[in-house]
Amino acid sequence: MDHAHTACLGAGVIGASWAALFLASGRSVAIYDPSPQAEAQTRAYVETAWPTLTRLGLTARGTPDALSFHSSAAAAVEGATFVQENVPERLPIKHAVFAEIEPALTPGAIVASSASGLTLGQMQGGWADPAPLVLGHPFNPPHLVPLVEVMGNDHTGPGIADAAAAFYDSIGKVTIRINKEVPGHVANRLQAAVWREAIHLANEGVASVGDIDKAMWAGPGLRWAAMGPTACFSMGAGPGGLQAFCDHFRDTFNGWWDDMGQPYLDDATIAMLVDGAQEAAGGMSHADMLARRDAMITAMQEVLRPLRAD
Repeated sequence: MDHAHTACLGAGVIGASWAALFLASGRSVAIYDPSPQAEAQTRAYVETAWPTLTRLGLTARGTPDALSFHSSAAAAVEGATFVQENVPERLPIKHAVFAEIEPALTPGAIVASSASGLTLGQMQGGWADPAPLVLGHPFNPPHLVPLVEVMGNDHTGPGIADAAAAFYDSIGKVTIRINKEVPGHVANRLQAAVWREAIHLANEGVASVGDIDKAMWAGPGLRWAAMGPTACFSMGAGPGGLQAFCDHFRDTFNGWWDDMGQPYLDDATIAMLVDGAQEAAGGMSHADMLARRDAMITAMQEVLRPLRAD
């Protein structure tokens, strides 16, 4: 299915970013968001994102004008064969939206939730028949960061998760399949684990918040942008591969893991992080930091995209 007409429910940062990407791929997008500012903010977001999407070669078939805005979620999904749901991550809100749209869905339509914290099983409680629902969790911002975590389960319709993954692949995303429900899925848990140790190191005075961030982006972050940690380590011991690496560094890593901390985001830790982040920012505004982040991600995507032929 081509999914020529799509819908986005919720037009915050995630929903507007999805909308920009869907538009760039040549599809029309129906939007529902109860905010009175939703239309103006979404159009502004798409306008800002469009030059970047063009730079990445993603707008050849699209137009930013194929947007429509609707007064209800049910109206927005009428005629759409792919629906990306991005409403606030509170189960009562999710369940209410799903109950509203279920009778209005086009037969065979897919509904993918961007939920980062809620599980698919929790969200299925809002359906009479949850067959159309899958997890389609992106990384922010979805129009720039390729990852989407896709999951179906025993209550998902046959082939629905595969079809959702195929759609995402067709618009330039990189999908992984979640095989077992865990809070936070995969990528959020990975970054939570790294951040936990970063916080521990800062709490212990090993290095400043800014220098710990610098150690990541100037060190392993560069390698991890090319390939994951297991693949990187498989090259770390020469032609012996991962087996040789593990044989050599088994005790080293076990010792590091035993020594790693378990900090919590209590008031004192949060204050330390906020102060450290402000110092590292050097007076740069939030808007300037966002623009810098997106410019660097765009530059990396321009270089890496042609190399990811697989």
